[in-house]
Amino acid sequence: MAKITNLPIIDMSSPDREFNAKSVRQACVDCGFFYIINHGIDDGLKSKVFDQSNKFFALPDHEKMRVKVNNDYRGYTPTFFENLDPSVESKGDMKEGYYIGPSKDVKSGCYLNQWPSKEVLPFWKETMECYHENMLTLGTKLLSIVALALNLDKNFFENVSALKDPNAFIRLLHYPGHLTTIVDGGYGASAHSDYGMITLLICREKDVLPRLWEDVHHIDGAFIVNIGDMLERWTNCLFRSTLHRVLSVGQERYSVAFFLDPNADCIVECLESCRSEACPPRFPPIRSGDYLLQRMAAAYGLK
Repeated sequence: MAKITNLPIIDMSSPDREFNAKSVRQACVDCGFFYIINHGIDDGLKSKVFDQSNKFFALPDHEKMRVKVNNDYRGYTPTFFENLDPSVESKGDMKEGYYIGPSKDVKSGCYLNQWPSKEVLPFWKETMECYHENMLTLGTKLLSIVALALNLDKNFFENVSALKDPNAFIRLLHYPGHLTTIVDGGYGASAHSDYGMITLLICREKDVLPRLWEDVHHIDGAFIVNIGDMLERWTNCLFRSTLHRVLSVGQERYSVAFFLDPNADCIVECLESCRSEACPPRFPPIRSGDYLLQRMAAAYGLK
């Protein structure tokens, strides 16, 4: 039976920023996961997001495929479209999803998101745009605590332009309730670590976030936060980006992830506070956008 993991709980409303920063640092060094509570995201808004998500995934396949993911990674991804662990031979992960990014692409001036028709889901677009805006505000606030946890100025990520037009994406996820064994390669999401800076996840109350060998308690109203590979790289592996997966256990699941990643032109290189003579940089500098594209291409089998 899986061990139940008790993760640190960060109270976003606490005025004690030093305590929160120390708690985040310890969590990120130990396991790369923690909870946040009193985060300011209204329960009613979260309920609306789940309601709209459920309605979309309940649509007929032909209706969902009208907004199949485009070259800008916006839109619907059908079951088996993605394989988060390319090292394992399988027909893909047993989940369907939907990517929603910033409303407008800064460089092109184009609106890249794809939306179901208003005739089918009249409240979808406004709900998702509202959630994206609120989550970006929360993510920015959380990254100021992460900066303090790294002994940096609280505005570090803004000062290096990471948060100037960041790659911030909602990912709606639906795991069908088909029972498939591990032998069959039947993962809801195969073993993976997230690509970017931070991920904020909410699940339905009956769900948990399964990791490789452990289950994470549900805390009503809380977000589960995990560190991504890019932040691990930025911190010279001080902060851990931990492998996790979702098993297909015969229970239908819904979750909503928010990925907050740097501006595509931001250069990710070892932080001064994370390097020394004894611990030199492990990775060369890389443009954030190039790194994310490499990882996305691998997950989707693109050249």
